[in-house]
Amino acid sequence: MTAASSDPPTSEPGEAAARGPDLGGMLRRSARGDESAFAELYDATCRRIYGLVLRIVRDPAMSEEVTQEVYLDVWRTSARFDGAKGSAISWLMTIAHRTAVDRVRSSEASRRRDDAHATATQEVDFDQTAEAAHTSIEAQRVRKALESLTEAQRSAVELAYLGGYTHTEVASLLDLPLGTAKTRIRDGLIRLRDTLGVPA
Repeated sequence: MTAASSDPPTSEPGEAAARGPDLGGMLRRSARGDESAFAELYDATCRRIYGLVLRIVRDPAMSEEVTQEVYLDVWRTSARFDGAKGSAISWLMTIAHRTAVDRVRSSEASRRRDDAHATATQEVDFDQTAEAAHTSIEAQRVRKALESLTEAQRSAVELAYLGGYTHTEVASLLDLPLGTAKTRIRDGLIRLRDTLGVPA
């Protein structure tokens, strides 16, 4: 007669693997300063995060830099992750998307400053100045309108229209059902249209 095992019951073979790595658990351990958990998180997600960043930034070397910035931000802010508000991969993707878009905007602003400096001594006619001012005002209106969206709507809209992703890809990146992703994009666009005063 064999002795009863004192080991706790375990999941069926392959069940844990089917669920994938516990990214939320890794984030919570990282928030407590667990560097090994953070290394596990990095190994489990870095290819996906880098792929998202590369699609936005387009430059491999810059994408590597941005990816490192993303993980530095994740390490610093991991305590803010709330599994009740969404999945860990969605939270990571949102940080990655925001960081990549910020880098693109920063690079574009730097390029515009360089171009402006190069033409500073050239005479600009009134029409060009008026057009540039109008474009700048429109960009500011759009940025303010985006800020009026919920975080969920903004992430979906930015991925679809700044990142160039299809609705299916947005759903995959944000770890959402396709219908939910489409709803967030649609609702976000409706809110943007209303905020900007664009006729339906």
